[in-house]
Amino acid sequence: MQTITPNIWFNGDAAEAADFYAGAFPHGRVVSTTHYPTEGLPDFQREMAGKPLTVDVDLGGFLITCVNAGPEFPVNPAISFMLNFDPASDDDARGSLDRLWAVLADGGLVRIPLGEYPYSSRYGWVQDRYGVSWQLILTNPDGEKRPFVIPNLLFSGAAQNRAAEAREFYSSVFSGSRTGTVAEYPEQTGPAPAGAVMFSDFTLGDQWFAAMDAGTEQDYSFTEGVSLAVMCENQAEIDRLWEALSSVPEAEQCGWCKDRFGVSWQIIPANMGELMSRPGAYPKMLAMKKIVTNEF
Repeated sequence: MQTITPNIWFNGDAAEAADFYAGAFPHGRVVSTTHYPTEGLPDFQREMAGKPLTVDVDLGGFLITCVNAGPEFPVNPAISFMLNFDPASDDDARGSLDRLWAVLADGGLVRIPLGEYPYSSRYGWVQDRYGVSWQLILTNPDGEKRPFVIPNLLFSGAAQNRAAEAREFYSSVFSGSRTGTVAEYPEQTGPAPAGAVMFSDFTLGDQWFAAMDAGTEQDYSFTEGVSLAVMCENQAEIDRLWEALSSVPEAEQCGWCKDRFGVSWQIIPANMGELMSRPGAYPKMLAMKKIVTNEF
């Protein structure tokens, strides 16, 4: 079961983007939509009354949440999504990759051209029309199997060269974690020294993530544009994760927090939907930093 869900911030067009992804991915579908309350909103959200708040999209077995908000946090490539096309499970994996690439690249920005590279016979990195970044790769069918979608954290800017530290820290926070592939830079490459992480992947619980140090200077790092929402079973788990992850007090709001690397998390109860259906729940949530379930 997926317990960590990437939340992607959109500037008023989350529902449109959700429909785009549902149509772009072969098995994509919109799963559910929540809406802003029609009354009781603070002044800065009043124009959003009754509009979609979040839209959950299934990308063929992996859930993302599109957050409908304002222009405060544009998405950048610090967190991208690796899409693994495995010839062992798809006889037309290359064709599937190329077809999805064409859709995602339409109106977007190609960051690394689709082509052959030492690590894959077919790979490319594209930023779609909404600013969300995707890395499409044809995997080695003889390698250890990975899921179709893996969130990839690029440590650049203020977080440069902290990928290994972050991997070890996150693995200590989430039980059942393990490290998979680790590839290091053999020599100084841009801001990354020899021994920095060129690529690594690991699990947090049962979910795969990837992390890498940037090999070229970048002017961006992690923001709330992509956050990682963790569904917690009880208040004790919320308390434990909040204590471990929250390192920037001024970023604490409505269950959102920011860790020592700048990555944004949402630490929320698994029954958040039910809590938010209670009378007066929305203003109560807005007044919270850490979510306290018995205050709804």
